[in-house]
Amino acid sequence: MTASNEFTLANFLVDEGLPDSYALDAHNWFLPLIDRLEYQLTEAASGPPAATMVLGISGAQGTGKSTLAKLIEVVLTSRGRRIANLCMDDFYLSRAQRQRLAADIHPLLATRGVPGTHDTALAIATIDALRAATDGSVIQLPRFDKAIDDLFAVDTWPGFGGRADLIIIEGWFLGAEPQLDSELETAVNALEENEDGEGLWRGYANAQLGGSYQRWFAYIDHLILLKAPAFKQVKSWRSLQEVKLAARSKRSGSSRGIMNGEQLERFLAHFERLTRHCLQSLPGKADQVFYLDADHQVANHHVIKNAPA
Repeated sequence: MTASNEFTLANFLVDEGLPDSYALDAHNWFLPLIDRLEYQLTEAASGPPAATMVLGISGAQGTGKSTLAKLIEVVLTSRGRRIANLCMDDFYLSRAQRQRLAADIHPLLATRGVPGTHDTALAIATIDALRAATDGSVIQLPRFDKAIDDLFAVDTWPGFGGRADLIIIEGWFLGAEPQLDSELETAVNALEENEDGEGLWRGYANAQLGGSYQRWFAYIDHLILLKAPAFKQVKSWRSLQEVKLAARSKRSGSSRGIMNGEQLERFLAHFERLTRHCLQSLPGKADQVFYLDADHQVANHHVIKNAPA
């Protein structure tokens, strides 16, 4: 590891408020991954012009997707690379749009998260624009404010200038494929049993996942999975995320949108079905899998196919 990497990592840990255990995972797993990505970018630049590489990072809520995406961005930027960092969450439909879905299709669609609550057309258009960018281009990158459960005003979206060397996109069900119809028949929790007894909501979400989301996911050249050990661990980690969100909102003077324990339990029930599906199906589809233990550290790593090398 070079001295510049050491300096970048040390500052990153402080800036992100990360524990020493993350430094260990970074040294053992993530910085070597970044080195391989840079090598692949260099190889691509020496050949015929090609579309900008798209790196996907998938994993259940609280697994550290955004942290890994940020680490990759910070390290590669320090080496002179230009990185466009996107999150599926920033492509949520607005609150008003979801309320219309709730009125027209099913009340549970008012809650952001499941397939059908994202603006997939905007996501695809944004990636297309980034891949077609020239040195003089400025591409607006959407941003969603979870504290208020709505999009930031369009005129506040950051602009990405020029052409990216790498596009990163992360999301909790990135790369997932739809379930079989037979798998939708039985409710997985009280929310589905009591509020989606006929399966209309989960059927709609599954159909959406099989449609425009697959066109979105098709842009991914390499998919990394951060795999949680079980759904119960996901719930615990997501609770920690809410604590951090509350702290950030308090510093900014806003507490709107922060959930208490009961609200969070209901919120997570919306994602249980697809999270469990992803825990089972994505390890066999991702190009690389980092298996996390209950302490949130990488316990094992499996390179499956087409990994940066």
